[in-house]
Amino acid sequence: MGRRSLKEDQQKRIIEAFYEVAKREGIENTSFGKVAKELNMRQSLIIHYFATKEEMTLGLIDLIVMRYENIYLSESEEGNALEKLVTVMHNIFSRKWDSYIDDSVFYNCFALIFRNEVIKHRFRELHLLLRGWLQNLIQVCNDQGLIKCEDASRVSDLIFVISDGAYYYLSMIQDKKEYDKHLERYRKEAFKLLGLESQ
Repeated sequence: MGRRSLKEDQQKRIIEAFYEVAKREGIENTSFGKVAKELNMRQSLIIHYFATKEEMTLGLIDLIVMRYENIYLSESEEGNALEKLVTVMHNIFSRKWDSYIDDSVFYNCFALIFRNEVIKHRFRELHLLLRGWLQNLIQVCNDQGLIKCEDASRVSDLIFVISDGAYYYLSMIQDKKEYDKHLERYRKEAFKLLGLESQ
């Protein structure tokens, strides 16, 4: 594997600083100047790597994808496909999402799909990628006879509909016990789609 270029390293630093500023102030209030200040860097250097704020936003969506990959990584490569699927399902229906990307940044980015076709396309790619990872894992379990699932694509899509709706709704619940009660209910419904009792 080749070494990352200095350009890639600088772009990553800039995107991470953009994320930190957006987390504090919202994407709409984030500027080249504020990102430059966050990095103690000249603004002209930021512009050298990202010509527009839209380019930085697309880089931020790529960062979201990279961090969300962790949801799909089993903590151990040991175990069978079913154990990995159960781990991923618990990751999807957990508070782990919050530790990877701040909700306000995610929904700020998501809101841009209504005004920007490029960002809308990138978000669609993100969702298709996440669903694809889950679909592949479901299909492997099905092929090995570990679960019975007639249509892995349909089931992965429905699990994500539950997940997306759950997090939208749960983001408005402050009480931890109530949050956890709802999250557990959604997790059980998702496991039923796999023909499994919640593990």
